[in-house]
Amino acid sequence: MIKTIELGDFLSHHETLLDFDNGVTVFVGHNGAGKSSIIDAITFSLFGQHTRKSNKGLIRHGSTQGFAKVDFFVNGKNYQATRKIDAKGGLAATLAEIRNGERIEIAAGERKQFGESMTHEVERIIGMNFEKLKIASIVQQGELSTIIKAKPKEFKELLNAVIGIDKLDVASETLKIASKEFREKIKAGLGYDDTHIDILQRELEKHQNDLKESKPHKEELISIQQALQDSIAGFREKLEIDTPKVDKINQLEQRKIELLSYAKEAINEMRQGINEKERKVRECVGCFDRLEIKADLEKTSERIELAINETQGKIQELTSQIISIRERQSLAKKLQLKDNRCPVCDSYVEKLNPLFQQEHLQEELERIQKESNDLQKELSVYNQKKIEFSRKVQDAREAEATLKAHAINSQREIEEIQKEINQKKQSIQNIPSVHTGDLLAISEIDSHAKLIFENIRKLESDIVGFNMGDYNALRKTIDEKQVELSTCHQKIGAITEKISKGELHVREIQDALEELKIVKEYIVNIDNIQTNIFNRDGPVATSLRSWALNTISAKASEYLTLLNTKLQRIQLSEKTRDISIVCYSKTESLDIESLSGGEQVSIALALRLGMASLLGASNLNLMILDEPTTHLDADRKKALVGVLSQLSNITNLESSMQFIIITHDAEIFEDSNVEKIYRFESAENGSKVVAL
Repeated sequence: MIKTIELGDFLSHHETLLDFDNGVTVFVGHNGAGKSSIIDAITFSLFGQHTRKSNKGLIRHGSTQGFAKVDFFVNGKNYQATRKIDAKGGLAATLAEIRNGERIEIAAGERKQFGESMTHEVERIIGMNFEKLKIASIVQQGELSTIIKAKPKEFKELLNAVIGIDKLDVASETLKIASKEFREKIKAGLGYDDTHIDILQRELEKHQNDLKESKPHKEELISIQQALQDSIAGFREKLEIDTPKVDKINQLEQRKIELLSYAKEAINEMRQGINEKERKVRECVGCFDRLEIKADLEKTSERIELAINETQGKIQELTSQIISIRERQSLAKKLQLKDNRCPVCDSYVEKLNPLFQQEHLQEELERIQKESNDLQKELSVYNQKKIEFSRKVQDAREAEATLKAHAINSQREIEEIQKEINQKKQSIQNIPSVHTGDLLAISEIDSHAKLIFENIRKLESDIVGFNMGDYNALRKTIDEKQVELSTCHQKIGAITEKISKGELHVREIQDALEELKIVKEYIVNIDNIQTNIFNRDGPVATSLRSWALNTISAKASEYLTLLNTKLQRIQLSEKTRDISIVCYSKTESLDIESLSGGEQVSIALALRLGMASLLGASNLNLMILDEPTTHLDADRKKALVGVLSQLSNITNLESSMQFIIITHDAEIFEDSNVEKIYRFESAENGSKVVAL
């Protein structure tokens, strides 16, 4: 039960503190005075839920934060639930237990990802979540009649929640989850679950049939394999005998190529030697003739050089004389006599010295020039002879150098070399061409060629009777047999692996089937429990609903009599999957749709009160009626007050039932014995609450 409710800047309340007793507490006041806010305060502080559009809407206008706090008793323990909200929408929540006046916090916040949830803890203590409490214990304004207007299936769900059959659903779902997790665990371990038994049985039979067919096939393949191995071994013995001959054939071809190659090289070397000796002879021919006149040529060349030097000296001397005469000619021009007078001293001179006479000087100049010209011609002849004899001397010297270079000391040596050249040319002409293939003739070149030829003769004798075509055919046969053998190996390996895997699968499936038979028996037992005990439509749930329907029917009929209607009894009954409501007067049964609005509300109130009686065993033991007198006439309102007055004495087991009635009809409680009545009034600084 609820002990106190404290509000601070919550909806229309600035500072409000309400105390509650067992039995009935009534809130009276005009609409908008803040009565229904108490319902939001209870659900918000306990579950964080309310009827407003947003959390921010819970803060009183003009304030920056608000809170709602509820103190309540459950099973003899005192708890306090507090939730705060600020202008940004931030929430703070704490749940505490009050022990000997000391507050001990047991839950805070809603960090469910960390396993922290105050709401979860409140649900555990109260035994209901918000939705279930709202359905069973809170009748909002205008919703009283929904209990009789609800569809039969919806009414059944409401009844299940009230009497706790929904917990069977939880148990049923938990059992389903346990069964599913058990199957998943079995499947994770075995790879199968009990639903695969038939499949595994068929798979087992398939593997067993495959094994029956595979084992004889393997034996047949092993026989074929042995036959192929024996055949290949015989062929290989013959091949090993002939294989060295193949190598000798290759060697024979290499030796022939080697002989021909060597012959080509030897002939080329002989021709190169002949060419070299011919070049030596060509360069040395005539060298001894030129060498014999070398000394005479050198002496003649020296005499010519001496004559050239003497002639050049005479020419030089004549050139000096010509220059002297020309200088005297220049002076003679200046010394011309005028009237036999000397142009220098003006003395009388009969005639000039011939040395200063122009005619004499001119004659002397012409004579010397002629002599100089003759010497120039003579010098030119000497120079030509010098060139000629220098060339002959150089030629003789080159002949001497050539003979030294070739180490030729006599004309006889040249003749011997020429004779050798002629002999080698004759030898080359006698050697057949390498293109003829006459290896015997070619081998006569030298001793090395003969050695190679003897090796060829021996190799040819070693391969007599060998046929390369037969040898290649034998190799091809072995290769084909080897391919067949390899294929046979693969088939044997594949069928061996198939047999091994098949035997392994057979063992695994047999083991799995043995275990799955036990699993299936266990699952069947679980399914039977789930179907017969925890199913909401099973025998247990049906019996509980039958008992609850009879209990509610009896209590609702009692309350209906107190409400002074023409109806005397209400009967709830379950048909198939629905709950039906039948009303009875003294003489007949009546359809709810045919009743007046007031009578329908009376039935709804009676059913709600009947459910409240049944809920007396719940942890919170609370029922809230918001404006329950709507649509009731004056007489029925008085009857309702009488019923509500009696509610103060209603108990279930050892716990008292607590009712909160919210109404604007304050006058109907003037003569009642309900003692706890609060009047709500609107005020400037928030709702004002006064105890009457």
